Amino acid sequence: MPTDVERWKSEIYGNEIREHLYEFAEEGWESIPEDEKDAWFERFKWWGLYHQRNGQESYFMMRIGTPNGVLTPGQLRVVGEIAEEYATGPGTNPIFGDAYADFTTRQSIQLHWIRIEDVPDIFEKLEDNGMSTQQACGDSWRNIVGNPVAGKDAEEVIDAWPVIHELNETFKGNDDHSNLPRKWKVSVTGSPDGSGQGDINDLAFEPAYKEIDGEEQVGFNVRVGGGLARNEERFARNINVWVAEENVPEVAGGLSALFREYGDREDRYNARIKFLVDEWGPEKVRRVLQEEFVDFDLHAAGRDVREEYTYNAGDGGRNDLIGVHDQKNGDNFVGLNVLVGRMGADDVLELADLADEYGSGEVRLTQRQNVIVTDVPDEKVEAFLDEDLLEHYSPNPSPFMRGSIACTGTEYCSLSIVETKNRQVRYARWLKENAELPEGTEEFHIHLSGCTASCAQPQIADVSLRGMKTRKNGDPVEALDIGLGGGLGEEPQFARWVTQRVPVDEVPGAIKNLLENFDEVSEDGESFREFVSGKDEEELAELVEPEETDYEDPMMHNTKMTWYPYAEDDDMNSSPAPAYPDDTPMPSDD
Repeated sequence: MPTDVERWKSEIYGNEIREHLYEFAEEGWESIPEDEKDAWFERFKWWGLYHQRNGQESYFMMRIGTPNGVLTPGQLRVVGEIAEEYATGPGTNPIFGDAYADFTTRQSIQLHWIRIEDVPDIFEKLEDNGMSTQQACGDSWRNIVGNPVAGKDAEEVIDAWPVIHELNETFKGNDDHSNLPRKWKVSVTGSPDGSGQGDINDLAFEPAYKEIDGEEQVGFNVRVGGGLARNEERFARNINVWVAEENVPEVAGGLSALFREYGDREDRYNARIKFLVDEWGPEKVRRVLQEEFVDFDLHAAGRDVREEYTYNAGDGGRNDLIGVHDQKNGDNFVGLNVLVGRMGADDVLELADLADEYGSGEVRLTQRQNVIVTDVPDEKVEAFLDEDLLEHYSPNPSPFMRGSIACTGTEYCSLSIVETKNRQVRYARWLKENAELPEGTEEFHIHLSGCTASCAQPQIADVSLRGMKTRKNGDPVEALDIGLGGGLGEEPQFARWVTQRVPVDEVPGAIKNLLENFDEVSEDGESFREFVSGKDEEELAELVEPEETDYEDPMMHNTKMTWYPYAEDDDMNSSPAPAYPDDTPMPSDD
């Protein structure tokens, strides 16, 4: 039997939702029938809108899709202006203020406190400037990710940007691919560093060489069925297909159609393509793709470059794109650390000014929630690095700042169990002042996810943190499971969860003790991931040692039960929003 979501989608879905969304916007929040809210909130996701959690009724999160994280000149300014004018709500964040933009682990942008009445004006401003929220969420093609400096990176072996642009133009708003069983996440990478993180996507195109008619060509190998959510993590599987650049859209569309026709529509938990690959195996996926969905003979997989993958590998090479790097045209791109991906509206606008002054005005977003200013000439690099704004968004941050990622958390998300953004900022600042990485360890990734939806991608971090609850001194408190040793690179591996339900105020001490123990017992030159892989869970748990320190956590109480975690009076009854009893889930961005 089809799920409620499938029934709602069968009635109204895709592009036609917009007309109804505009009608509700004109008539106001109250015009959405109470008994139809769940259905409409599910449909609104297709246009990038998620209703926020209990206590924040009538407010939405808006996600703006930016293919491959590319913001052309002027677009970052538009984001800042929209955040400043429309994304200020009744709650003030004590660290980030009233209005800000969140950069996501899928190179998108999220704004909060959006009122449905303002959506038409926001859409008009976005679309006048070449931007859109269309399919930023929902059961269709999501924002396509990849190496954010595609087309400019001096190290790439094939320019993936034309491919990404064509895929976006082909499948965004395409009625044939607008209603899939679940979300469809695609990565296209032309860089040999693995910065597209294809391993954790539904569909990945990764650079590879193939001899065709006696001549070696560079194209893409294809992997299918990756993902992280709900404790069902999978690395994408090799389906033994190499594809030339010009054939990528047909293969991508064929696999999307295969998922549309054969994906599970009766159980949303099993509706991701990773489960279909589990059931069929890569060989059958390839066979059905060939027989039913493409009109040319597929080539077998070519010679990949996975031995060169260093992105999020934890051991040398380009682990991320922070700092100053060469472009192929002789200019530079400068990666800036945005701690937990959140930037105040004023800072967004200032960065737009600096991008105009020192570069071409173009800015790109990374899967590590950071920003990159492109096209900076050699003679302007030093002056750019001296700008005051870069004291807060550093091109050379502490490893604890550089490696921090956090999801939305209970500030806005009903799925989350704990507060995340401000907590991870506090963790990073405390660790910077109180902990040291062993000599030779330059990268250290800590990802904090509020629940098992894995929006912060905790399974691919050195230290993985996942929201839980526990009791301390008889009182209920927020807690975190701790996992170790995840990462990508040439030999990707998921973190192993070794310690459960650690009270949140004991987590910084646990990480500090872990690093000291690692330094004491590891072998010379051994990376953290190598160290973890050589230990069993029991040994690792003994090295973590949760401990109270001088770190203080103001969010120990159950923030899920508040209307806004940072409000002076955060009781649900104090919410300024109109009451609506149902708990509407926020997105998974795994």
